[in-house]
Amino acid sequence: MIGVSKLYCGTVEASDPLRYGRRSKDLPSHLLQFSNDKKPVVVWNVGRRCNLRCAHCYSQSANIAYTGELTHQEGLRLLGDLAAFGAPVVLFSGGEPLMRPDLFELIACAVGHKMRAVISTNGTLITADTAVRLRDAGLSYVGISLDGLQETNDRFRGVPGAFRQAMDGVRNCRAAGVKVGLRFTLTSRNVQDVGGILDLVEREEIPRICFYHLVYAGRGSNLLQESRLSHEDTRRTVDLIIDRTQAFHDQGRAVEVLTVDNHADGPYLYLRVLRDKPERAPDVLSLLQMNGGNSSGQGIGCVSWDGSVHPDQFWRHVSFGNVKERPFSKIWTDTSNELLARLKDRKPYLKGRCAVCRWLGICNGNFRVRSEAVTGDVWAPDPDCYLTDEEIGL
Repeated sequence: MIGVSKLYCGTVEASDPLRYGRRSKDLPSHLLQFSNDKKPVVVWNVGRRCNLRCAHCYSQSANIAYTGELTHQEGLRLLGDLAAFGAPVVLFSGGEPLMRPDLFELIACAVGHKMRAVISTNGTLITADTAVRLRDAGLSYVGISLDGLQETNDRFRGVPGAFRQAMDGVRNCRAAGVKVGLRFTLTSRNVQDVGGILDLVEREEIPRICFYHLVYAGRGSNLLQESRLSHEDTRRTVDLIIDRTQAFHDQGRAVEVLTVDNHADGPYLYLRVLRDKPERAPDVLSLLQMNGGNSSGQGIGCVSWDGSVHPDQFWRHVSFGNVKERPFSKIWTDTSNELLARLKDRKPYLKGRCAVCRWLGICNGNFRVRSEAVTGDVWAPDPDCYLTDEEIGL
């Protein structure tokens, strides 16, 4: 996760996380990515069922009943273990998490354990009453997926009217006083709408937007050939995001803009800072070093609907164990699993450009599951790194 507004616009300084000792339990949410203990943010897919049919869905969800999901009591036990382990954030995801009847109780349990609770949702089920219930449960943030303007989004989501319903969800959250933001996955199918989505953020006064680079998992694997962005288009899009973020900042708009799932964005942004704002370069470099790059298997983990523990939410074909049989905290620290051990200290195993890249300390080899999806080799260079050989020091 690269905080464009934090780094490029200087809304965070390197001294800010240092004041808290960089401890996950002490850091405010906007500084959590700079922790030094990397206690995992845990994505819990509370259910697989979903009312939409998104083209890039990593869980390949459908609007049907699934079996084998964690029970209410198993969920409460999971949350208690995560809290005792020191996980600072639980992200309730799906499928569509709002289709789980006890979601509000689970959120309240997480909050009662002093963890920050957030949800990732398509937003279509957030009525005015639902938004109030989310607020009253103590939810910190609602991330609503919107992958384009109306026509593009509805085609991408597979259900007519999804855009309108999602925007109703955004407005209902704002009316209830719940912090809400957008999540946009970049593909060649929707990249033309990035500017329009940023206009929407401005018009609707939405305080946060995350741009996700596509990961080839689940139905997203089908987009590898037909919807993958070229390196050139990725660079142009990241430039547009940086430029518009600076424009928000210049206008006095407090919009948090982030990019996610391609840590080449960190060095690329740093090179922009060197060119445009050289006086900020040392601070930005320090913050990127604190961020540390991709953290699958270390600073982020996933518990699936059936209790399986994964390195992240996209790596569903790899399980380190199941929380029905053993606590997450025990699974996550059991380095007898070779892949888990190597993900926690991956630099000796990386190959090719990644192994010799001068930005390895702030990228950490980028997304390993994407390398595996494209090349079949977990340790091969990330094929979606768009930095040139010159930029990485070759």
